[in-house]
Amino acid sequence: MRVLVAFDKFKDALTARAACEAAAATLRARHPDWTLDLCPLTDGGEGFCETLTAAANGRLEHVEVSGPRGGKVRAPIGYIGWGLIPAAARMLLPSQNQESKTPNPLAVIGLAAASGLELVPPGDRDPWHTTTQGTGEQIRAAARAGADAILLGVGGSATNDLGLGALAALGFMFSSVPVPATWSQLNRLEGRVNLPPVFIACDVTNPLLGPRGATATFGPQKGLKPEDLPRLEAEMARMAGLLCAACDRPPALAATPGAGAAGGIAFGLMVAAGARLVPGFDLVSAWLDLPARIASADLVITGEGRFDATSLGGKGPGALVAQARRLGKPAHVFAGSLGVPEDHSHHAITPPGLPLAAALPRTTELLAAAVDRTL
Repeated sequence: MRVLVAFDKFKDALTARAACEAAAATLRARHPDWTLDLCPLTDGGEGFCETLTAAANGRLEHVEVSGPRGGKVRAPIGYIGWGLIPAAARMLLPSQNQESKTPNPLAVIGLAAASGLELVPPGDRDPWHTTTQGTGEQIRAAARAGADAILLGVGGSATNDLGLGALAALGFMFSSVPVPATWSQLNRLEGRVNLPPVFIACDVTNPLLGPRGATATFGPQKGLKPEDLPRLEAEMARMAGLLCAACDRPPALAATPGAGAAGGIAFGLMVAAGARLVPGFDLVSAWLDLPARIASADLVITGEGRFDATSLGGKGPGALVAQARRLGKPAHVFAGSLGVPEDHSHHAITPPGLPLAAALPRTTELLAAAVDRTL
């Protein structure tokens, strides 16, 4: 029996790699004759840089950058030669520099490492005061290191700043850290960004503004109070107009599917740096050679912290399960909680009635137990 073990992270509890290893340890003990293929997944959030860099045998460097609410954090940048990246993934990154012989052809950065929600204690989460400045500092460091192109994963952000914090680190001029709380003081933006090609790995299709926009859809989970939503939405629209005017770009870019990703940083980098969006799960699937690994497996097991209707929208474990079933492969999903009916293939690892605060520190144990009793 050959088993593909491909978990995403269990938020606030296990990294994708740790989840894969916990499930694999149980399977090895129960079925020592099985062959296990461990493949940590990433949705563009936590672990994006580390997962892709390790899969391509690249190298990691850490830089000290600004955190989402000030202070300093150490964040990784992955450097990978084009020849180490699978051809199917390279096709999704249409750079003219793919024949480059420089030491650092592609830099991989995960926004969550410097501007992520997990870096902010729950009581301090407030998108009026969080910034993507640290992500801009990572991008600047990669460009100065000689990267020919930059791939940015934008999941897990704590921010709703239009990417203006990142642009401040990249050459735009502001009188203070340009968090939304200070935007009312700004009536004009100016600056210039000089970067190699930037690709943004993104699966969300939300525009920048409106009922499906960055603020309305993702603001509340970042700490935005309901009564503040109209004011922040209005400020986002005003600042988007100022940025487009400064860069001589059409305001219609705000309606681009995906422009609202990560609090609008996708829009900000599209306008100021000509960044291009690439489908996140398609890129990860090609990078990790998932189609071939699924085809060679007899069984697929996957999971994440919460598996619900959004998981079925073409990314992460949901997309993996869909691919497996198209090939006639049995697949099991193990999740901390389920937003879909529990059945023979969808398993909630948390016992009924166990509070989240008590379940999180026991995630390894609960996952192992669920795998053991199912397989």
